[in-house]
Amino acid sequence: MAKGFIANGVDLKLLCINTAKHFKPDDQVPSDFKSNCKYQSVFKNTNTSFFGALSNLFSTDSYFVSRFYFPEFDKQLKKDLTSNQYEIVQLEGLFMAVYLPVIRKYSKAKVILRAHNVEYLIWDRHIRNEKNILKKFYLSIQNKRLKKFEISTCNQVDGIVSITDVDKNIFSQLAPKSKGFTCITGVDLKEYQMKENEVNTKMFIFSSMDWMPNIEAVDWFLKNCFPKITKAVPDCRLVIAGRNMPSHIRQLKDKNIEIMEDVKSSSSFYQNHQLMLVPLLSGSGLRIKIIEGMAYGKAIVSTSVGAEGIKAVNGKHFVLEDETNKFSDAVIYLLQNKEELNKLSLNARKFAEENFENKKVVQGLLNFYPELNA
Repeated sequence: MAKGFIANGVDLKLLCINTAKHFKPDDQVPSDFKSNCKYQSVFKNTNTSFFGALSNLFSTDSYFVSRFYFPEFDKQLKKDLTSNQYEIVQLEGLFMAVYLPVIRKYSKAKVILRAHNVEYLIWDRHIRNEKNILKKFYLSIQNKRLKKFEISTCNQVDGIVSITDVDKNIFSQLAPKSKGFTCITGVDLKEYQMKENEVNTKMFIFSSMDWMPNIEAVDWFLKNCFPKITKAVPDCRLVIAGRNMPSHIRQLKDKNIEIMEDVKSSSSFYQNHQLMLVPLLSGSGLRIKIIEGMAYGKAIVSTSVGAEGIKAVNGKHFVLEDETNKFSDAVIYLLQNKEELNKLSLNARKFAEENFENKKVVQGLLNFYPELNA
């Protein structure tokens, strides 16, 4: 999104937390990008810890949120707010709302929450499926606090930018007075080169494997769909790729499965794998990986949850199936029919060109900003 703001000539300041989990050295951030958006990061290890989780029980804050607050970032934010007059301050994700009090104190800017998900709903589903009684009890406490924080935040900000219309409707119920807008995630299409599909039977799941819905998706697919697919296409190969792979997936022993934890180049990975699977069962928001897949011209089989927020046509731009056998059959059909796979690939790329171009996506958001003063 920052690149989209820059492309539209916005005077932008990007202040971010550089976490241990997703750490990126400042010298690896392109210099032109840093100068164009006045980039600045502050390091913080936001990883959970046993002591942190335990001590949090004696507070009233959600540990999901409180671990993102630290004085160094607060100090830098305060410095920026007192040195500059901003028209808009956009919070990227709910957890940055821990700094809402300091923003309100030191700035008259309108405050936008760009909500990546409806966070408490994701945890609701996970808690319902949690088998460990103690963990279930602890997470229930934390999610009750998270929900309270999320609703409070939504009612304090001036506007909420959702990534899907589904989320927008939920937020409108949580905060009827806050203005809402849907803005999908855009991409710079010039960075996404499409490569002609090779004749092979390789499919892939590419996602962050430290996010619970992604783990649930892989487990569901392996248990319910993969056996039928391998029986129909014995030489098929499934590549499961992504960082922070859980041990039970990393240790899989199957001649038809390849585990790839260290993907050095997303571009090369997408270009060398043909059929993308998105078997998500839960979660909200928009899956950036499916947007990337369409931009690279990948044929995609997804659940409706996995493709939520993408207004493409089922059967033309991708294939959507929620029932186990139908999902499996769709995968088998595409592995065995290269012409249909290529047709989906070309249509996916065309849809991306028409709907995901970063500059165009952000322009819609910029048109929404003046409504905050109405």
